[in-house]
Amino acid sequence: MMQNVLVYGGSGALGRQIVSHFRRAQWAVTSVDISPNSEAHHNIVLDTQQSSRLQMCGEEVQQKLYQLHNTKQPKLAAIINAAGGWAGGSLADADLYRNSELMFSQSVTTSLISAKLAANHLESGGLLALVGAAGAVDPTPAVCLPGMVGYGMAKAAVHHLVRSAATPGSGLPADSKAIGLLPTMLDTPGNRSAMPNADTASWTPLEQIAEQLWRWASKKDNATNGALYKITTTNAQTHFEAI
Repeated sequence: MMQNVLVYGGSGALGRQIVSHFRRAQWAVTSVDISPNSEAHHNIVLDTQQSSRLQMCGEEVQQKLYQLHNTKQPKLAAIINAAGGWAGGSLADADLYRNSELMFSQSVTTSLISAKLAANHLESGGLLALVGAAGAVDPTPAVCLPGMVGYGMAKAAVHHLVRSAATPGSGLPADSKAIGLLPTMLDTPGNRSAMPNADTASWTPLEQIAEQLWRWASKKDNATNGALYKITTTNAQTHFEAI
């Protein structure tokens, strides 16, 4: 019997790689995004007018998940939130409010909906994985100029959610695990386009993240509940260090 995984942000660069990897591994994949992913077995396509509104979007995802699986209790072995984005700016930036609201929509809203779905539908022993950021561990002026206040706040909130979800009484099912992925720099088409002259040797290939997620979800590797895994790539080797 095929195991079920839900990938939030399944049509983004990282999400597409995760969907593809799990499908090749014979998992049944549900993608959640504002556009469909043709590789997924099932697609939950969100209303773009509601995708940033937490309650409406959460209820929409939940209802469409029921409809797809024709049951009120679909069970998922893994839920992965690969949605996100980036916007910079300091406290003096004219676009601070707009960019911060966008970052919260792309990272916090999607992560909270994923965690709520996990409380309702994750199998006992299942995996919830949310994407944070290595750059949000320390104050933003120290790691990126001219700053990334909204982005850092949003990703720090995701880190808090991971650790909260991992605690007893969080609402997640027995023996499940919640983890955070904290990449330093992902090797995506968008990043290559934005930084055409950058040295990409230390950028993490998306396939390596998808492979590690599959290994954790399949229990081939043991994930530590509540861990935030800082992801670094050196000499073509990618490391996942719990911090």
